[in-house]
Amino acid sequence: MKWSGRLRLDRRGFLRGTIAFAAAGVAAPSLAHAAQKDHPKLLAIARAMLERHARQVKKSDIVGLADFSAPSWLPRFHLVDPAAGTVASHLTAHGRGSDPAHTGWLKSFSNEFGSNATSEGAYLVGGQYDGKYGRAIRLAGLDPHNANAEARAIVIHQAWYESAGMIEKYGKLGRSEGCFALSETGIQAALTALGPGRLLYAGKFDEFGS
Repeated sequence: MKWSGRLRLDRRGFLRGTIAFAAAGVAAPSLAHAAQKDHPKLLAIARAMLERHARQVKKSDIVGLADFSAPSWLPRFHLVDPAAGTVASHLTAHGRGSDPAHTGWLKSFSNEFGSNATSEGAYLVGGQYDGKYGRAIRLAGLDPHNANAEARAIVIHQAWYESAGMIEKYGKLGRSEGCFALSETGIQAALTALGPGRLLYAGKFDEFGS
């Protein structure tokens, strides 16, 4: 199967559209709907990753997918229910080291200590804990290119710079130090859906091919 081309929505166009809706007195489309047209691809990726990591992943009811081929001003952290065929999408940051110029686009992945970059690959979701940013979720890398995730303290947590307000003001989200930073709504959804033993997969999904 060959995936369709890269999502090419620019933040200026998105913001112009939002302003136009407001001027007309009509509510702008929710950010949570921006990635819904990619449901078939997301479902296929979730099922493929579950099959690939079946020995390590004990629970397959919900899969987290972070698609970093999309920019930070679009929802790209997806909670996928493979059986029901449903997807809920949320905003998420990428690491500072993955986008040094702060363009809103992830430029590169890294597994290196001190890189402050996002790592691609499959993660096993661990337990929850109370940390610097409130309730958070531990992760363990399952692939060679994210094997340092646990030692680098790469987790899922909430951050103040993850909100629609940041996009309205700056046209993009802030950056993390490699963690999957979510909005208040996003972290609550993740805390509910991504319990221990489940899978999170991060990558650039426009690179998937047959």
